[in-house]
Formats: sequence, structure tokens, C-alpha cells
Amino acid sequence: MNSSFTWLDYSEQERRKMLDVIHSFDEKGTRDELGISTIRDGLADLLFPGTGTVQTRARYFLFIPWIYRELEQRNTPAHEITEKARAREIELIYALEKGGEKNTGVIGVEAREELQRLPSIIYWNGLGAWGARLFQGSQDQYHRNLDTWYQQKSDLPKVDPGESSEGTGVQPNWHPGIPAPHNGWRWELDFQLTRPEARFLRDGILNRTAGSLLAHLVTREKSLAEADFCWFSEAYGDFPLANRVQVDHARTFSEIIHGAALIYNLLLAQKASKKSLVESFRERLRDWSKMLEDRAAYISQWDATAFWKMLRDHDVRVTRRTADFVSEWIRQVKNTAQPWKLADDKEVRLLIQERERTLKKGLARLENPRALELWNEEAGTGRLDFRWRVSRQMINDILEGLGHA
Repeated sequence: MNSSFTWLDYSEQERRKMLDVIHSFDEKGTRDELGISTIRDGLADLLFPGTGTVQTRARYFLFIPWIYRELEQRNTPAHEITEKARAREIELIYALEKGGEKNTGVIGVEAREELQRLPSIIYWNGLGAWGARLFQGSQDQYHRNLDTWYQQKSDLPKVDPGESSEGTGVQPNWHPGIPAPHNGWRWELDFQLTRPEARFLRDGILNRTAGSLLAHLVTREKSLAEADFCWFSEAYGDFPLANRVQVDHARTFSEIIHGAALIYNLLLAQKASKKSLVESFRERLRDWSKMLEDRAAYISQWDATAFWKMLRDHDVRVTRRTADFVSEWIRQVKNTAQPWKLADDKEVRLLIQERERTLKKGLARLENPRALELWNEEAGTGRLDFRWRVSRQMINDILEGLGHA
């Protein structure tokens, strides 16, 4: 029997998170092996709301409303909307290629007609977060609601010329201020935002995500330079104090938790008797340890209580088991002068082994030989960047559209 995912009426946020999990299966080193995704995603949503790990370019925030508004204008019935919207989204691949976009973030460029993770699915949550989507609900709910929405519009009383229509309309599903696309956009387009389009996205971010680091960065006068993490960005010194505090917490968490992932993989390498991998992970642990030792003064003073309070204040809901695991790991790291030695600490090894057993039960790799065979030798070893790479591209798309390149 083949297994499959079936979408029920989960919240759109939960749907996005599940898609990010599915996508992570394809990306070496990015899986959440130790169950800290609620913290990772909470920090990412705090810094860069509306973004997602599988997003690529900012203009998709306009492509999707353009497709749906045109289908609404044609009164496309609910039972046809899914199929017709999908066809339009597949058309985007070819239109972007014709417009000169080859390897610059075209979603589905490899899968084409077989594409399963459509742009509308990837961007749905962000469209609401940035104010482009006014319909409150999941994409499936939007599709099912269309016939009712058409009927409500047709039932509206006629307004005589000169009379005010205020208060008599039906709320649109999409922001009426979304700039219209150019003629022929369905057949040829690119990722370059026009100035009105960039203004619309910037204003949506400023209005709907005020106070976030994302909102601050879209007001810059020039594009962001390359940097692996936002705390290494040349813009860091100009971050508002509140954002800088958030970034500093995110950085410290990213640096500290990284060692747990490396030790987990070291244990797997030892279990699999792969000597070359064992030495490779020990070397990476020494590099990690040096990074922490270079920041020892800051890390020793890091207020983990304030970190947890920040998460609670922003409604990031972390389970007790996850909080206990992370807190114990933080304690272990802060209480050692040479973090690389934790790899051979019996208490630490048991902590990580118990964490995997709690999360995966019978599929725990450290206990299930068959599960160990499926290990890709890089399980969750990527450093957490909290969607900085994706967000930096979005920000630069907007700034370049505004003429601030």
C-alpha cells in the first residue's frame, strides 16, 4: 500500500509547516532531527514574517493574485478552480523561461507538468501575512467558498448613480490595490518588480509586519550584500535595538544547538562503523567548539531565561519536552570550557539518544538498524539561518524594484 499525505482542514500555518517538512526531505543537512522546529520557525516568523523556506522570488506574491483574480473575473466555478489555477501556475514556468529566467528561482522548472508543490501552496500563508490575500482561510477553503462568494456578489442590491455603495459590497478575496499585470504576462514575464509592484509589497510588509526585521530592511536605500546569516550582514549595525536583541538570541541559539546535531550524526557514524565519517564529524565538532570558545564571554552571559520569555511573548508554543531537552543542552554547553568534549560525555550521549527515541520511537536510527541504513550521512547538520537566505532575496527584489539597488 502506498503512503500519501491527505490534507484536512488544518490551519494554513500548519499546512505551510508540513510542506516545509516535506521539502526538507530533499535537502541534505536541513532536516529537523532533534525536534526543535517550533523554536526555529518561531524565530523565523518573528524576524521574517510571511516567508517560507521554499519560496524563491518576491514577484510570486503578485503572480498568484493575478491568476486568481482573472479566474474570479471569469466566474470560474468552485469545482473547476483547482484544475484551472494549476494549469495557470504551470504556464508560469514557461512564461518565466521565455522572459529570460532560467535558474533564478523558477518554481517547477524541473518537474513542469508533474509539479506537486505549486507556487500558490508555497506562498499562501505569506500572501495573507503581507496583506495581498484578504480571504481568511486555507487555499482549499477559498476554492470551496467561491460559488458562495459569486452568489453574494450577484445578490447585491443595485446602487443608483450618485448613491454611495459604502457598506453594501462583499469583501474581495484579494487586495484591490494589487497592481495589474502587463498585457501578455501569461506568456512572457520575469522576476523584475515594477516600482508600483515593489511599493505595494513594501507597504504591505510595513503595514502588516510592523516592528519585524523584515519591515526594517525593506526601507533600506540599497540592496543587501551576500552574508550567510543576518547577524553577519553589513546592515546589522543599523538594526533597531529590538530587532538586534532578537537576532542576538537567534544567533546564540543557532550556534549552541548546532553542536547537538553534529553529535547526533557522530553517534550515527559510530553506530554504522564508518570511521572516516566519525573523524569528519569530530573535526566539525572541533570547529564548532572553537566558534563557541571565541564567543565564550557572550555565551556565558547569555540570558536563556530572556530567550524563552521572548518566545512566549510572541506566542511561540514550545512543548515541555522540547523545552526541557533544549534547556538541558544549553546547560551542558554553557558549563563546559571545551564544548567538543561533550561528544564523549555519557550524560550528553544519553540525552541525545533519548531525544531521538522520544521523537521517532521505533524508527530511531540509533536503535533501529534498518532506519540507520537510510541515513544520508548529513542528518540535520545545516546551521539555522531562520530563512535569512530566502528573505534576503525577497528584500533585494523589492529594493531593486524601488530603484534602490
